[in-house]
Amino acid sequence: MDQRGGDRPGDRPGACALPDLYLMRHGETVWNAEGRLQGALHAPLTPRGWQQAGWQAALVAGVGGLRLSSPQPRAQQTAHRVFGAHPFRIEPLLSEIGIGDFAGQLLADLEREQPDLFTGPPLAWYDRCPGGEGLGALATRCGRFLDTLTGTTAPVLIVSHGITLRMLRAVALERAPDRCPPDHWATGEMRQGAVHVVSGGACRTLCHPRDCD
Repeated sequence: MDQRGGDRPGDRPGACALPDLYLMRHGETVWNAEGRLQGALHAPLTPRGWQQAGWQAALVAGVGGLRLSSPQPRAQQTAHRVFGAHPFRIEPLLSEIGIGDFAGQLLADLEREQPDLFTGPPLAWYDRCPGGEGLGALATRCGRFLDTLTGTTAPVLIVSHGITLRMLRAVALERAPDRCPPDHWATGEMRQGAVHVVSGGACRTLCHPRDCD
């Protein structure tokens, strides 16, 4: 098991009050492989995506606690593989950030056709999606989810999506909108096939030995 260092704690005193969070991005989908944006739309897992979910299952084997998944099919497919016979709960607050009219489009096409939308920090364009949710609203949603964990002491295992999980980690580490500039809200690795563990106000990444990419 490869255990990598990660983000350090923020400066709000509540950062260490949360239960341990085991954050897992869904496995690779057909649209991930194509470079096509998904948002609220569905694309099935690729064979590699199923393999990545299997790696995550091995990494969290023996970890008990509350098991949660985004309602979106790609996350639920991954959760079924990760959690096996263990039941899990669907949590709408863990859905991927809404990207409005950009859902289903190739990112490369949008970057070529509308280059002005992609200036500035790497993820700033999420605030420019026509009909999209926006990073500020996502941060608020992630905060609402973490509030539901008040009083929880057992680990919480979560299968969700790349941008939502980055933001969830940022909020959990007290780096959300009122604490840092927008270019830091949702940055950092959120690797498919890995498990990102937020514990004690810091984050570390667990990778399966076969995950060499």
